Amino acid sequence: MGSKNSGAWSFTLPSFLLCLSLCTTHLCLGSDTISANQSLSGNQTLISSGGNFKLGFFTPGNSPYSYLGIWFNKISVRTVVWVANRDNPVIDRYSTELKISGGNLVMVNDSRVPVWSTNLSTSSSGSSSPVAVLGDDGNFTLKDGLNSSATLWQSFNHPTDTWLPGAKIGIYKRKNTSQLLTSWKNAEDPSTGLFSLEPQPSIEYFIRWNRSFHYWTTGQWDRKNRGFANVPEMRPNHICNFIYVDNENESYFTYLRKNDSNTQLRLVMDLSGQVQMLSWLPSQQWNMFWSQPTRKCQVHNFCGPFTVCSENTDNFCSCLRGFSITSERDWNLSDMSSGCKRNSNLSCALSTSNGEKDRFLLHSNMKLPTDSQSLPVRNSKECRLSCLNNCSCTAYAFENNACSIWLGGLFNVQQLAQGDTTASSFYLRLAASNFEDLSKKTVAGSVSAALAILAILLFGIWRWRRRATVTLKSVEGSLIAFAYGDLLIATKNFSEKLGEGGFGSVFKGTLPDSSQIAVKKLESISQGEKQFRTEVSTIGIIQHVNLVRLRGFCSQGDKRLLVYDFMPNGSLDYYLFHRKDSKTLDWKTRYQIALGTARGLAYLHDKCRDCIIHCDIKPENILLDAEFCPKVADFGLAKLVGRDFSRVLTTMRGTRGYLAPEWISGVAITAKADVYSYGMMLFEFVSGRRNSELSENGAIKFFPTLAARKISEGADLLDLLDPNLETNAASEELTRICRVACWCVQDEETHRPSMGQVVHILERVLDVNLPRIPRALQLLLDNQEHVVFFTESSSSNQSSQTKSNTSTAS
Repeated sequence: MGSKNSGAWSFTLPSFLLCLSLCTTHLCLGSDTISANQSLSGNQTLISSGGNFKLGFFTPGNSPYSYLGIWFNKISVRTVVWVANRDNPVIDRYSTELKISGGNLVMVNDSRVPVWSTNLSTSSSGSSSPVAVLGDDGNFTLKDGLNSSATLWQSFNHPTDTWLPGAKIGIYKRKNTSQLLTSWKNAEDPSTGLFSLEPQPSIEYFIRWNRSFHYWTTGQWDRKNRGFANVPEMRPNHICNFIYVDNENESYFTYLRKNDSNTQLRLVMDLSGQVQMLSWLPSQQWNMFWSQPTRKCQVHNFCGPFTVCSENTDNFCSCLRGFSITSERDWNLSDMSSGCKRNSNLSCALSTSNGEKDRFLLHSNMKLPTDSQSLPVRNSKECRLSCLNNCSCTAYAFENNACSIWLGGLFNVQQLAQGDTTASSFYLRLAASNFEDLSKKTVAGSVSAALAILAILLFGIWRWRRRATVTLKSVEGSLIAFAYGDLLIATKNFSEKLGEGGFGSVFKGTLPDSSQIAVKKLESISQGEKQFRTEVSTIGIIQHVNLVRLRGFCSQGDKRLLVYDFMPNGSLDYYLFHRKDSKTLDWKTRYQIALGTARGLAYLHDKCRDCIIHCDIKPENILLDAEFCPKVADFGLAKLVGRDFSRVLTTMRGTRGYLAPEWISGVAITAKADVYSYGMMLFEFVSGRRNSELSENGAIKFFPTLAARKISEGADLLDLLDPNLETNAASEELTRICRVACWCVQDEETHRPSMGQVVHILERVLDVNLPRIPRALQLLLDNQEHVVFFTESSSSNQSSQTKSNTSTAS
């Protein structure tokens, strides 16, 4: 027994001493600290004390190189937030070490040559026992000692592409230096990319291309409203605290999560050229809840030379005719900066030995390339010849008696939507051989087109013989242009009315293929044929699971009609207010309808080419399909009837009780007007009744005032619930919806969340704080006699509305 014990001890002691000696030269697993006698290499890592972040060597994708970086530790998808040696990678991580030497953090390769260093001077780093610590906020610091509060260096002062909560992006005035975010080069290369977010002395931030050309700005800081003009999301709200500091030493911007939320956030200067704010979803993926610029085609040189950018395609970038991708690998890694190259070289002469010459191909409906030069010529022919005689000229345009030419690469060409009034045309210079290829394709296309036309004619004859009820006059994109007579037949002379609203009446119809449709007869449309078709085409390309699909239209004489998919379960108002049976929407269905509606509005506000403000959000305009999936109806019609949002609209045809205060306050209307209406509608989701009701004594009861008071007091919100639900509702969801509703109806639009933020709150991605009682609702609580004024004044100018709130509008 004794010999066994002594033998075991004799075996264990050397092992312990060996481990101890290793720990003095290499890092022991799980530590958050590197001391002066330790180093890190290979697969060794530091893990922050709370486990949020990890530091070590990593290899991005299929890259042959390794880098020292920091990434989220508790997230399944490795997301790197900082890279030390981004422009100086190493081949072998196992022969590379990170250690403290001479008061600096230093990374050396197998030849002991420094690859990266903190580069502190001897005077500033003169510490006898410095340590490097990875913090739980993602900040890697070099300190004077283990228990010292003196920070010699920190990664937060040297960001790469990611801005974490608590970090600063700003200017050090005394040192005349600044912090900036710079994108990765591509998805597998963290080296310094083309796009950067940079602070300016004018108290604003630019996004620059190649550190030279700035194509977007936050706008200057508004001290009074505590926000940037072009980024309303970057203001103090119920999700984050955004803070701007300006003093004699520095000016910087930072942000902090509220309520110590566990939601992981990051702001990234993305390699797309957009600044993006992202949060980690419980579904194990990153979700972008805002970006600037909002559209990728607004990014300068996003697609590279000789490309065209389109918001209506998945890849955004494609080559101009006669060109092909320069580097497929780079494009696959989301780096399109190399653009496209010619398929055939130009002859660069009026004629060649074989008689060939360069020719020009027309590109229509485009936003013209940037960096044009003007030429003083008299007509289009002279403009063309001037370009053809210049070997460097690659394209020309002649519009409004002005000649523009482009030399070298063409940048920032953008395909615009059909009918866009800002669209132009230009002629692209190509080799003659390109036109031979195009001619072959054209011949093949012409044969196909002829066969298609023949098939259509035969089909038309067959339909005529069968006395078909609907004849397609023309097609606008994916929209069908119906004849008025066809819709008369389909709707049985408009005999079955589904509802009526501010834009017109809606009737049920049936097409020859037995599919059911809803036909809206528009009222007060003064637009001409061309403008009407342009606006309708814009609406037609908008597709989302929570938006009613527009199938077609009719524009014949003074008749304007829109044809939609028919929604078998009608509009939401019936299920909330007009039920004549025992059926009621359970809480789970109501919550999903609220979430789906928010998603549809967020898409209209943020994802369309131009922000679409609905202007009439109410239960009547939320339709339900066979599965009770909500579909927002009537979007885009506000612009169709010619409303100008740059001025006060005294003829607004919205619905009383849902109108935001700014409709009658004299300020321009923004998407936050929809947010207000949505919030008012949420109160009705909860109560199952109209917000305004007459009591037995003739006074008007206004439900949002009662709800706001209970919400602010932290009272039991089940008292607010629709009695038909018999308190069967998830308490956490009820609280979330009530708080969101109260935030949405704040008097100041800057205090309201965006619809994108509402979606994330309802998805439980973001928490929502206890809201304040809106000033208008507080006045109602203080003085009950104002209730009548509040509910009726917002519709004082609504003389054109002939139906009460209980009318239905699809």
